[in-house]
Amino acid sequence: MSGATRTDGDRRCRAAVLGSPIGHSLSPVLHRAAYGELGLHDWSYDRFEIDEAALPAFIGKLGPEWAGLSLTMPLKRAVIPLLDEVSETAASVEAVNTVVCTEDGRRVGDNTDIPGIVAALRERGIEQVESAAILGAGATASSALAALARVCTGEVVAYVRSEARAAEMRQWGERLDIEVRTADWSDAGQALRAPLVIATTPAGTTDALAPSVPERPATLFDVLYDPWPTDLAARWSAYGGAVVSGLDLLVHQAVLQVEQMTGLAPAPVDAMRTAGEKSLAARQDGR
Repeated sequence: MSGATRTDGDRRCRAAVLGSPIGHSLSPVLHRAAYGELGLHDWSYDRFEIDEAALPAFIGKLGPEWAGLSLTMPLKRAVIPLLDEVSETAASVEAVNTVVCTEDGRRVGDNTDIPGIVAALRERGIEQVESAAILGAGATASSALAALARVCTGEVVAYVRSEARAAEMRQWGERLDIEVRTADWSDAGQALRAPLVIATTPAGTTDALAPSVPERPATLFDVLYDPWPTDLAARWSAYGGAVVSGLDLLVHQAVLQVEQMTGLAPAPVDAMRTAGEKSLAARQDGR
């Protein structure tokens, strides 16, 4: 609507998370908590079950009331051709988790997962590490690798299940200009001795590694948050190691989304985290 007069009904005050499946998403809880703290009482944040086939039509129908979108799987790559601009951060891993609808009608893609990982680590006092290990090699692993490119000064070892995955991680390392060595998943117990371990695998995958946690573990970043804690995170904490959870990541990437979509900063980190913790506790109580 560049150059047009905006009415009250045209104000950008609507946002949502898209994906499939989407029913489990905590994004509405986090964003709505932020709106409440920021006094944005006329803002709304919803969730929509949208797959890759339905995405172009949904994006095409966005009106001037839309401020932005959060995207989860399987849409992070599929949305890129539908955008007017993609940030350097998102382009580095070919994944967009945030779309900001500008006042002039443009749709700009960004990736807040990468700086979200960095922010979650910094919150625990981790500014830099000499080396790190990644468990897994999926989409989240590439974002983790991009984050490590900002905080790791040395080698990253990725523990994977196939040579194809290993080749992908080495390629990402070259693209992100970070030294990546790959190792077979059968040796994943060795990863737990690294100064920083980032677990990016699905629920249950790292349970068998829990007995291999060293007596003095350093820092574990486990991207899962439900159920929580994972067996690995529980053992890690019991041995005195620092643990960063998937909720920490979810909160920090959502903080950046709220700031971009609303134009207000800083977003209320503590209120968002508290809302997320309460929602997760209610889920677990209902099981």
